[in-house]
Amino acid sequence: MTSKQRGRPRSFDRPTALEQATMAFWEHGYETTSVSDLTRVMGISAPSLYAAFGDKKTLFEEVVEEYARSYGAFGGRAFAEEPTARSAIGRMLREAAVEYTDPAHPRGCLMISAAINCSTPEVEEDLRTRRNANISAFEARIRRDVESGELPADTDAHALARFSGAVLQGMSQQARDGAGRPELEALAETAMLAWPVTGTRAGRGSVSPAGPGISPETPAGRGA
Repeated sequence: MTSKQRGRPRSFDRPTALEQATMAFWEHGYETTSVSDLTRVMGISAPSLYAAFGDKKTLFEEVVEEYARSYGAFGGRAFAEEPTARSAIGRMLREAAVEYTDPAHPRGCLMISAAINCSTPEVEEDLRTRRNANISAFEARIRRDVESGELPADTDAHALARFSGAVLQGMSQQARDGAGRPELEALAETAMLAWPVTGTRAGRGSVSPAGPGISPETPAGRGA
């Protein structure tokens, strides 16, 4: 005797629905995106949303993870592929100018814009932790370049990392306010002028400060 199948088969494409939720949170932020907003853009009922994704906070957590692996992955790639902190952060800022103004999706960075006016402590804390982890990764990479001689010994790694994070976060907000790609690219180039220069290795960027066989710290998995 065959058992009766419980429930109804899922009638929507889960990855597509998740992408639609990502766009909603990215455009409007976490707090002002309601469950009814989500069900409308995802094209599913509230029971289907809860069954497939859990509550709003759980859905947002999945959105953030997927964003970090996709739209926000450019920062991690720059740190993994570039040999120095200067080249990695310079590439990250230049690519941010492109990503933050791409007309194919909402402007800026989801992890920055979604936190605006957020009054849910767990969500606010998670996004803050991710942003601070990126800055910590910047600082660790800068310190290693100081130790290797790629950057001057008196470089303030903490301040330079904070400065780089402030530029990245400011670029997101300026993109949201309407700044175009050329303006943000110019901002990125100007920001890189603040970096100290060493006389022997300036501009070479060909020697990995980590040495052969050592992977650089990256902000991978946290987004940019």
